[in-house]
Order: sequence, then structure tokens, then C-alpha cells
Amino acid sequence: MDNKLIRVLHVFGRTDMGGAENRIMDLYRSIDRSKIQFDFMVHTKDRCYFDDEIENLGGHVYHISRYNVKNHFTYKKEWENFFKKHSEISVVHGHMTSTAGIYLPLAKKYGVRLTIAHTRSAGVPQGIKGIMTKCLRTDLYKKADVCLACSQIAGINTFGQNAINKGIITVIPNAIDTKRFAFDESVRAKVREELGIKESTFVVGHVGRFHHSKNHEFLIEIFAEISKQISDSKLVLVGDGELREQIVKWIDEFGIAEDAILTGTRKNVEDYYQAFDYFVFPSRYEGLPGTVVEAQASGLRCLISDSVTDEVIITELAKAKALSDSPEEWAKTVVETRDYSRISHAEEVKSKGFDSESQIDYYTNLYLGR
Repeated sequence: MDNKLIRVLHVFGRTDMGGAENRIMDLYRSIDRSKIQFDFMVHTKDRCYFDDEIENLGGHVYHISRYNVKNHFTYKKEWENFFKKHSEISVVHGHMTSTAGIYLPLAKKYGVRLTIAHTRSAGVPQGIKGIMTKCLRTDLYKKADVCLACSQIAGINTFGQNAINKGIITVIPNAIDTKRFAFDESVRAKVREELGIKESTFVVGHVGRFHHSKNHEFLIEIFAEISKQISDSKLVLVGDGELREQIVKWIDEFGIAEDAILTGTRKNVEDYYQAFDYFVFPSRYEGLPGTVVEAQASGLRCLISDSVTDEVIITELAKAKALSDSPEEWAKTVVETRDYSRISHAEEVKSKGFDSESQIDYYTNLYLGR
């Protein structure tokens, strides 16, 4: 098996700056590409953020239609045609679990040696889409050779308690390249200068997609209360997404337009953590958010919602707070705990097994069938 180049197809919605995509790109950069090569299947025709890098590393980006129930048979046919044409694919690693129950069995039918269903979320979208996702995930653990989850709660949400009880699910925490996030005063000064922020300004930061799960409206309410108590303060939001226009409206409605900075998507996201003073993360649901791991590695105090698994609390810097608490209560906690000595915690995070280098052997052996 080791003498043949193994081609692994990673299945995503898009190859943009999402958490799962970042984790796989970290792995891709580090894995031995003389033995294992990554390809990607995305559910869009758009050119995405990581496409250039994927191709520069030797991978291919393929495209398939977005699933919408009405195109069920067309969607299956597209996958069948793909597997008929690409017998070089040895492994299919499905990060898009909403339709993994469709494409993973087809992969096996057409000779793919190993199929993997990998969940990194502990929730589903609102409305019809969420109901559809739950239906499509029924008995997913029976349709994949290997089932991976970033946390216990993500595993339960996607595969069910029964699969967890049977020991079918392997929990692999979202890992990061910890050395990239080590605190650096010079980087902090540089980014603050670029953003027009004084060193004395108190900066509340957030990194994440502009998506319902991230609960930006509540975050903005929290910051509006913080700014009443700390006049020289800023809110910096790193990311982008479908709710951008709505988030701009919320910022205006809460009267913080002059104190809010939207950076958009940033490749050097590690630099922006340095510029923050506090990381506030009131998500409605998560799998195991890599951003909270990154923030802790950079030495940031973090206040996260109690809907986020406590598996992500890996240093004394992170604390959970109830989503049922008011914005005023969240703001009070931030204000009262804002004074602390900022030092890097990258080595501590690495020692807890959250460094991407520590997972290379696991994935190498998995893909090679050792």
C-alpha cells in the first residue's frame, strides 16, 4: 500500500476559510505528499479561497451540484459518473455529512477502498434545511467505514448516541498549527496600526463565519454594553458570510458603527488574535471550534457560550457562560476579568494534543490502511 500514491478525496461545500477547511489545509501542508495526495470535491462552481494553494500542492478541485432534494437522482448520477471516471481515488473523506449517506455508499460501490464520515458540528441549520439534514444523516454510521467527530457532542449530534455507545465513533479534536498563534508583541503593534487602533484601546475580537450558528447579534449586544463601561473600546470581527449585510444593520441599530471593524476574510488570521484583548464567542452550537483553541494558544482570555462543548476549554484562559444570561451579564464578566498578563499559551495547547503535527501520524496510517 505504501508504494502507491494514495489519492484522498475531501468532500466540502466550498474550500473557503471555514474551520474544517483550515484544519484539512494544515494537514495537507504537512503530510508526506510523496505518499498521500489530496483532491477536493466542492458543491459550487465558484473559485474558492484555497483553490490556488490546493493546485499548487498538487491537488485537483472537482465540482458537483449543490443538493436540494429535488435533484436527488441527478446528484446521485453526478457522483456515479465521477467515480466511474476517477478510479485513482482510494479514499473519500466526507466532511459534508448532510449528503455523506448518498456519496459514501456510491464510493464503495465503485471501488473506493476507504470511506470516512467526519463531523465537526453539533447542530444543524434552521428550518427545512435542518430537517432535511437530520433525515439524510439517518444511520450514517452504518454507511461509512470510519466515523470521526471533533468532539463527543458533535458525534452524538451527527451519528447518534447509539453509535457513540457502541464505540463506533473516533473523536479527533480540531487541531491547529500552534506555533503560528504564539503571542507576539511586534505583530500586535503592526496589526493595531493597520486597523487604526491605539495600544490603549480595549479590543473585543471574534473570528468566524457570518452565520446563524455564531450568534453575531448577541455578540454585538454584548459589545454595546461593554462600550458603555469602557469608552475606548473596539469590536473587531474577522470573517465573512451570508449574514454580512444583516450584521452591518445590527451594528447600526446598537449604535456602535464607529467602534466596530469588519476585516473580512483574512489569510493571516493568526495576526489578528494578537491585536485582540478578549475573545468573546457566544455561539448557538459548535462541534469543537478551532478558533477558541487558536485564541487560547495566542494567550487570549476567552468567554464562550455554554452551548459549546467544554472539551474546548483546554487552558485557564477559557470560561463558559450561559446563553440564557443577558448581554449585560456577559459584558460585566468581560469588564471584570479584562485585566490579565498576556503571554503565549501555544506550548500548553500543544501539550494537550491540539497541535496539527500530533495528528499527522494518525491520518497517514488511516489513509494508507495500516
